[in-house]
Amino acid sequence: MTPTPSPAPSSADVGVLLVDDQPLMRESFRALLDASPGFVVVGEAGTGAEAVRCARQHRPDVVLMDVRMPEMDGIEATRRICADPETAAVRVLILTTFDLDDYVYAALEAGASGFLVKDATAAELLAGIRVVAAGEALLAPRVTRRLIEAFAGRARPARGARAALDGVTEREREVLTLIARGLSNTELAEHLHVTVGTVKTHIGRLLSKLGARDRAQLVITAYETGLVTPSPRGAGAVRDDGRDHTT
Repeated sequence: MTPTPSPAPSSADVGVLLVDDQPLMRESFRALLDASPGFVVVGEAGTGAEAVRCARQHRPDVVLMDVRMPEMDGIEATRRICADPETAAVRVLILTTFDLDDYVYAALEAGASGFLVKDATAAELLAGIRVVAAGEALLAPRVTRRLIEAFAGRARPARGARAALDGVTEREREVLTLIARGLSNTELAEHLHVTVGTVKTHIGRLLSKLGARDRAQLVITAYETGLVTPSPRGAGAVRDDGRDHTT
């Protein structure tokens, strides 16, 4: 496969690798990004294996990743990209559909930084790429709801999972709980009566202590350790108000 060459990105551009087994989808995404200031397509891939190779070659800021692909699916490709020291800084934004929601938890465990449903608008897609490129996490509310519902059906956390919080202070546990409940940084600051800067300091310490890549993985940890328990119907665990809550 020989994608159309793209100009070299400037320091201000967000370099994007397009991964989808449907050429028409890649062409559509490329046309959108080429027409949008601040973005440059650095490569394309039609399989998960190609995505891993292209990520190593081009070191994009963000990989726009499909899930169902031949050779290697998007989950395994995400896992390899995020685990490779050469591409550890690369962020993966997964596009999902309702019938792919079962993959959400696996993709988060693999290191994905965000999700958008495939019926997102062009503006939502561009905003999502910017959010993930900035090192933040992006969970579309519908995807978040399905994620929490999945946790509701999981068994109680094992002792080893609970031990992950041993080095976390009571204040940090409170912050982690509120993150898992869906509060933004501004809302956290208001709830805790501290500055946003203090909230970011707490989050930074949590990321370091828990070895988490981003806010999405902090949410996983909160549920895996039993710090937060989903409600019986999966509602109310994370607020679903139609907005994304990012770091």
